[in-house]
Amino acid sequence: MKVIKIIYWISTGFLTALMLMSAGMYFFNHGQVSETFLNLGYPAYIIYPLGTAKILGLLAIWTRKSIVLKEWAYAGFFFNTLLGFSAHIMAKDGEFAGALFAIVLVLTSYFTSRKVFGK
Repeated sequence: MKVIKIIYWISTGFLTALMLMSAGMYFFNHGQVSETFLNLGYPAYIIYPLGTAKILGLLAIWTRKSIVLKEWAYAGFFFNTLLGFSAHIMAKDGEFAGALFAIVLVLTSYFTSRKVFGK
């Protein structure tokens, strides 16, 4: 059980850092992010709501005040990273490794959290 707790905290810490850096880019480097989103086939108007959702999702995971919100946050992170991965694959830009790493972090954090904290 101790090893699972360590894996949970490490994966959740890395997931948090990744999502905070991503949200920071969305808010503070909007021009570059807009260009990237458009190149991947996504509209630029989703950048600010997505950045806000990432921050709120992290709050739901870290506070664990609501199991339902925590589950939705993990689902949102999973679909966000999966869609990012597939968009990079379809664009053939070779930038899919970060999204693949994020998928692994999301899944690791989620499944270890269920073992550490229960549902």
